[in-house]
Amino acid sequence: MHHRTRTAGLSRRALLGGAVALSTAALTGCGADATDRRGPGSPRRGGRLRVAFAGGGATETLDPHLANLFNEASRAKALFDKLADYGADVSIEPRLARGWEPNGDLTRWRVVLREATFHDGRPVRAADVLYSYGRITDAKRAFRARASLGLLDLRNSRAVDDRTVEFGLTRPFAEFPNVLAAFGAYVVPEGADNFDRPIGSGPFRFDSFRPGRSLLLKRYDDYWEGAPHLDELEYLISNEESARINALLGGQVEYAHDLTPTTARTHAGDARVSMVRMPNSTMQGFTMKVDRPPFDNRDLREAMFLLTDRQQLVDTVLAGSGQVGNDLFGKGYQYYVDDIPQRTPDLDRARALIRRAGAEGLTVRLDTAAVASGFVEAASTFAAQAKQVGLTVLPTTGNKDTYWRDILTNGSLASYRSGAMPIETHISQRLLSDSTTNATRWARPDFDALYARAVSSADEGTRAQAYGDMQRMLHAEGGFLVWGFADFLVGTAPHVGGVAGNAPANTLDWARFDKVWLG
Repeated sequence: MHHRTRTAGLSRRALLGGAVALSTAALTGCGADATDRRGPGSPRRGGRLRVAFAGGGATETLDPHLANLFNEASRAKALFDKLADYGADVSIEPRLARGWEPNGDLTRWRVVLREATFHDGRPVRAADVLYSYGRITDAKRAFRARASLGLLDLRNSRAVDDRTVEFGLTRPFAEFPNVLAAFGAYVVPEGADNFDRPIGSGPFRFDSFRPGRSLLLKRYDDYWEGAPHLDELEYLISNEESARINALLGGQVEYAHDLTPTTARTHAGDARVSMVRMPNSTMQGFTMKVDRPPFDNRDLREAMFLLTDRQQLVDTVLAGSGQVGNDLFGKGYQYYVDDIPQRTPDLDRARALIRRAGAEGLTVRLDTAAVASGFVEAASTFAAQAKQVGLTVLPTTGNKDTYWRDILTNGSLASYRSGAMPIETHISQRLLSDSTTNATRWARPDFDALYARAVSSADEGTRAQAYGDMQRMLHAEGGFLVWGFADFLVGTAPHVGGVAGNAPANTLDWARFDKVWLG
């Protein structure tokens, strides 16, 4: 059986989109279990872990197919399972699926399920999988995983038996396991459409829910991978980062999600908090549109790459909580090409290329917005760097509610970031001639052909070679100026153990609590 491939994911900005400012009252008056302050030591059973996340107000849902915000995504993985998920390097790990195998031309895939049960004791069956995927791909619904599951031919798919599903595809696709791990592609019981009191197959079972305030879950003793250490898991809502860290420092919660580098630095020596860094969580950069002036000129694009002081951007914008990028997505992920020399500033070469491009004295607008932390600061820092080679970059703050839609078609230079997803997914969504979110307007038939070769080959070596060739092409001529990769930061009480530190946001072990314990 084939176990390793990669997944379809979602950018961090999309997860954060639409959060509504809320009162932090949900954090006060919570019944706190008495806990001792020993180090976490080895896993022990029992207790209630209280976790603070930003939330979405009264519109929050426990429907896993509608999960959008970070807290909804974490809740979904606590209550439900996917057939597969991202590993730490964003390759695919089997979950509810024990394994998968294609036919000879990669147009049909057979998936074998584990022996798992839903919280009401019913077995997880092939019929539940087919129902779940049918619900997600319903054209009348707006489920996020629908696009990722778009190449499934469900009318030509079937349950071979209760624990075997055979999927038909609309075209050959070697990266089918990416579909199984798509963000939001959770398996629910056949017929489930109301999630007020959800029943899943995940490590925790539902107890009570107050949208915009709290969710209480209890251990599911019959979980297929082994019961969680914790007795209970309570999600509490606090939209302000300062309130999340203060709740942790004050002992109201034991886990505070999504903290800033400044907060991490401020509390570096504080015995009340342990900071957990999740490297390579967020790509940070700018997009240059290669289909229009001025960045339809390859020399000018190379000049932009060479004038960039990446270390300065990491030090200032990320307060050092990250690492420099090399104008490619997916550092550290499966299939990332790490033998391309790291670009460093070369201002003399940049000036020569600007002269050759006839762009001396050029003024260009840089679209940005307060849609992600550090965007406006990064634009300002980059503008100062460009000034050193005679270019005038004018940061222009746009409408944060429409920013991501606006920069797809408008302008020529824009702030950008992305969360974890497989390199194949990044390419298919953003860099093919017909990609729907192609912010650089990169459209190259030879590049498209390399992608087609990769996803239609059953040979891993052939795929790796094609992905490598695509990345070398993008590094030399592309429109993504990737200056860094941000760490994702969470804070825990010092007696909390088992929080993974090698899991980029959106991967399996990020915000995952069935492996966590209270010391």
